[in-house]
Amino acid sequence: MTNFRLSNLAILFFAVLAASACGKRSPEPGAVKDEALTVGRTAASFPAADEDYFKDMDGAAALTANEVKGRNNWIVWTGGNDRFWDHLVSKSFGAVDLLKILSSHPNVKHLSRDTRWQYLGLVNEPCFVKPKAANSERFGLWLDTRSKDCPPDPFENEQKYPGVKIGARGKNLPVGSYYGYASGIVGLRLFPNPDFDEAAQKKWDAEKFYTDPNYYNDKDLIRPYRVGMSCGFCHVGPSPVKPPGDPENPQWENLNSNPGTQYFWVDRILFWDKDESNFIYQLIHTSLPGTLDTSFISTDYINNPRTMNAVYSVAARLKAAERWGQEKLASGGLKNKQFQDYKQTAILPQYHEAPDIVRTPRILKDGADSVGVLGALNRVFINIGLFSEEWLLHFNVLVGGKKITPIKIADAEKNSSYWNATVAQTADLALFFLKTAQPDLLKDAPGGEQYLTNDKALLARGQTVFAETCARCHSSKIPEPPAGVNEQNWDQYWQWTKTDDFKKKMTEMVMADDFLVNNYLSTDRRIPVTLLQTNACSPLATNALGGNIWDNFSSQTYQDLPSVGKITVHNPIDGSPWEYEMPGNGRGYTRVPSLISLWSTAPFLLNNSVGKFNPSPSVEARMESFNDSIEKMLWPEKRDKDPILGEKVPGFVYRTTATSYIKLAPGFLPASLNHLLSWNDWAARWLPWLFSEEGVEIGPIPKGTPVNLLTNIDLESSKIDLAKLLFRMKADLKAVEGKSEKEAAEVFKNLVPDLLQVSKCPDFVVNRGHYFGTRLLKEEAPLGDDDKRALIEFLKTF
Repeated sequence: MTNFRLSNLAILFFAVLAASACGKRSPEPGAVKDEALTVGRTAASFPAADEDYFKDMDGAAALTANEVKGRNNWIVWTGGNDRFWDHLVSKSFGAVDLLKILSSHPNVKHLSRDTRWQYLGLVNEPCFVKPKAANSERFGLWLDTRSKDCPPDPFENEQKYPGVKIGARGKNLPVGSYYGYASGIVGLRLFPNPDFDEAAQKKWDAEKFYTDPNYYNDKDLIRPYRVGMSCGFCHVGPSPVKPPGDPENPQWENLNSNPGTQYFWVDRILFWDKDESNFIYQLIHTSLPGTLDTSFISTDYINNPRTMNAVYSVAARLKAAERWGQEKLASGGLKNKQFQDYKQTAILPQYHEAPDIVRTPRILKDGADSVGVLGALNRVFINIGLFSEEWLLHFNVLVGGKKITPIKIADAEKNSSYWNATVAQTADLALFFLKTAQPDLLKDAPGGEQYLTNDKALLARGQTVFAETCARCHSSKIPEPPAGVNEQNWDQYWQWTKTDDFKKKMTEMVMADDFLVNNYLSTDRRIPVTLLQTNACSPLATNALGGNIWDNFSSQTYQDLPSVGKITVHNPIDGSPWEYEMPGNGRGYTRVPSLISLWSTAPFLLNNSVGKFNPSPSVEARMESFNDSIEKMLWPEKRDKDPILGEKVPGFVYRTTATSYIKLAPGFLPASLNHLLSWNDWAARWLPWLFSEEGVEIGPIPKGTPVNLLTNIDLESSKIDLAKLLFRMKADLKAVEGKSEKEAAEVFKNLVPDLLQVSKCPDFVVNRGHYFGTRLLKEEAPLGDDDKRALIEFLKTF
């Protein structure tokens, strides 16, 4: 998810915040229990739900009992992370407030069930309607109400699935179910807030929660509900082959569990009160629809929004892993669960060779979570807040500034009932996807046939072009290499794919009638960014390096990967190119995405930056986006250009859309700093650049400023004196006040050389790269226009 770094301009202020917290000693990592274990609940007390409530989803596939449990885990299990998302309200300075996102208060006009899909890209849960008034049964909140025509939500059954009785639960609040209450948005569940005791209830004012900033911007405000998030929040979406007629009112039969929420506007979801003058909004606004930065919480100082992962053809993907996915585990990584640890998946022993070899798909964009399918799934639950009691001890949430340490699987096993309950269910989740995550073909979609060619010669030419140009990365069916070629060695493999031997054999395979059957349409291999030439911020991510937060969830093979060498990056102010040496130890690679159902997944590239976004899930809209996006992939000269640098750089740069400031409301300042808001004292007189009547304000940051120039500052860099740089930045920003945009940009330009020195990712051009088949890939002859057109026709059949 998207990084909330409030710009490292604020480091001095956050140093004061950190100092203000002295004396509030945090527990030691490894010594804290989760809420469930604290009150004696074990993993066994959280059995998986067995109701096949979502039977109309996923093409109405008939599921076994284990597969049903797997789907329920995906859509409604939150693993106690409601604690984390409640904690994040204050840590994000009020920007993240999922209870607001769930509401339809008339005074917050941009948040309503009626426009939730169009504005937020979130999936309205069937069986709910927009509230007509404040709900007294929900403490006056304007939450969706369940239709009387629908049966009860079986997961709300408090007797069958008793919640964790802690704090106010069981006193002035019901205990509830450990699946919470359905909320009206797929993937979000409501839980009684154990901190909402009688004192908090007396202070609660639902109307002010929606209308009074002084009330809702109070870090000490206790809400009656905490909101939990399941995996389905980011992954359940409209079926490409059975889309809803009205996306604001889908039925379960219109929804699939696997495509990923391609229409999700993370800037609107994670910054509910849009304000272009707030730099936090500008930062989140860099996430294009359907993308988010999965390291935004345990920040790695790299703003790095990437697409939601779709889950397709798991069996074919596993088959590819047998050939190209071997990884060696070490240390804490050996604690990851494998298929043979469970009776229901023990028939898949080939993916683990004890004690330390796995053969695994690579899920994350940089191929980091290479510890086995179950380990990759289990890690995701932590990343959305499971066992936050422990997780948050290993880093400073959102803002960084503290050395990150690994969260250990051993500690989760010892101290988290929610973790152990989750681990007990992910084998069923894997079985569910093995059954249901099948390709969505254009020919099966309403009206899809009209977009497919009947010209057999044209299609055959497209198959040949694909075989000779694309299949070497985008097919899990690859010929066996000749003697002397080690296909595990990337350089040897790549050179072989340029030969007539490979192209002839590959063409024969592509021409076979069953080529697309059980083909993952990817090798799932790691490709060096030096070849891809795509934006390097994803390959530069550091959270899975040895000793970092995901150390236990990445393989020793990944952590030992060598540097890929130098890449060309560009100065975001004047466009001048320079060479950047990529670091190693895992960084520098991107795993190959699958082309399954490519027609339905545009825009393209790992950050959705190539092509036109269309918010409609209809077949017509998807094809409009596909046609525009694939044109720009194969004719890169048609891609969007930077409004300031134009042809000087190969694409566009994330820039601020308005003059902005870092703004923190007074209510979110720690108590030890609140006295500084008495404007008669020294702070207001001597620090006017920092304090105002509205709280804390740093800026102005000129319109057109490259966002990542400020967000990617490596706080652990020793290249220059960061404190001096930040004092200088403060002074220069103050000097910008009142100047024209052009003058402000000139003043800011003086900071750029130093900012580039401490940038953790100095690659600012977002939509560059993947030039295969085009004139921009210098090592091979480009395809002609006719061949590109033929290739597009074949791609539509995936």
